[in-house]
Amino acid sequence: MEPTDSELIAAVLNGDASSFEPLIKKYQPRVFATARRYARRESEVEDIVQEIFSKSFQKLNSFRGEAPFEHWLMRLAVRTCYDFLRGHQRNRETAFSELTEPESEWLDRFVVQPDTASESATAAKELVDRILTQLSPAAQLVITLLEIEERSVKEIAELTGWSVPLVKVRAFRARAEMRKIVAKISRDKYL
Repeated sequence: MEPTDSELIAAVLNGDASSFEPLIKKYQPRVFATARRYARRESEVEDIVQEIFSKSFQKLNSFRGEAPFEHWLMRLAVRTCYDFLRGHQRNRETAFSELTEPESEWLDRFVVQPDTASESATAAKELVDRILTQLSPAAQLVITLLEIEERSVKEIAELTGWSVPLVKVRAFRARAEMRKIVAKISRDKYL
């Protein structure tokens, strides 16, 4: 019978560092999936994941066991991803005249007939990814959690450590930021 998360954590806290490895193996897919939402290059994703597990090992004594270990780990993962976004804020002044041909075609179809534009989900996803990279780190985080991962405002507050009203304010501002970016795309493309 496999040891539980609690048993593994207790063993690590009692000096058996090798007991942390099963926890890494168990949660690695979920942590990688989370990191991939915030970083584009695989090398960045790997760095983020390594940092998450390193921090979780170092801070394991702060895990109180009131909630499942997975919740504690995912809170740490989201906060580490947010730190990554803030620390590696890219040059967000990408020229939208450099849209790829599929993105450009999808945007043309969407402007003319929004109902038929869903045919090319890949081009739409690329355009959404491009827009997300233009957002501020807080806006990118809140939009990803709220709209892409479909988490509730309360869940986001728990994951980020922000208050519920702050999550709502940041979501409002993030949507406004996205509208400005989309308006700029439209203006650059059609004027």
